[in-house]
Amino acid sequence: MREEMLKNSFYKIFILFLFAVFIISCGIEYTPEQQKYIASIEKMRKEKDGYMKNDPSSPFNYDSNAVFHPLKYFNVDPNFVFKSKLYKYEKQDTIEIFGTKGEARKVVKYGYVKINYDKKDYKINVYQGQTKRGEIYHSIWFTDKTTNNESYGVGRYLDFEINNDKDFIYTIDFNQAYSPYCSYSAEYSCAIPTKEDYLDLEIKAGEKKFH
Repeated sequence: MREEMLKNSFYKIFILFLFAVFIISCGIEYTPEQQKYIASIEKMRKEKDGYMKNDPSSPFNYDSNAVFHPLKYFNVDPNFVFKSKLYKYEKQDTIEIFGTKGEARKVVKYGYVKINYDKKDYKINVYQGQTKRGEIYHSIWFTDKTTNNESYGVGRYLDFEINNDKDFIYTIDFNQAYSPYCSYSAEYSCAIPTKEDYLDLEIKAGEKKFH
């Protein structure tokens, strides 16, 4: 009799466990298009791991003290993908920022994009810089409420490619936010986001802390 009661209790617990798993797994339903997008981001992440591990120019092969392991990420979240025009500043000021080794850098405040998250509007600066080879680049760098907790303490970056069409709609995809090379190796210096580049929300998307 006792054995039968134990079996019944175990059966009830097992059914409840299966029900809980079912509820959790069904909590978020993605459209086929979103599922395709999620798979594409996960594929990109695997390819980046391959590059970081094997490419001679990756920080892990450049610096013998940097030990590779797969990069860490937040789960891919389609809700952190936004669309915006680029609003160029009428006066594109050249400002001084600093690298993580303390060196001053000159960059141009080129423009900004706008996003709306959880019914709040945010403005994100787009900067124009120049590499040591003289190549012009555009970038977003930011900090948020995950900075120095779940994500890298200096901040994270998003690449930004300028389109000459003034009405072009850009995609700002925080699932592609990445940590700069200085997060893996002290051999590198990277631009430090300014106070103006802080976003007062938790961006639980993109790359997490490596160490």
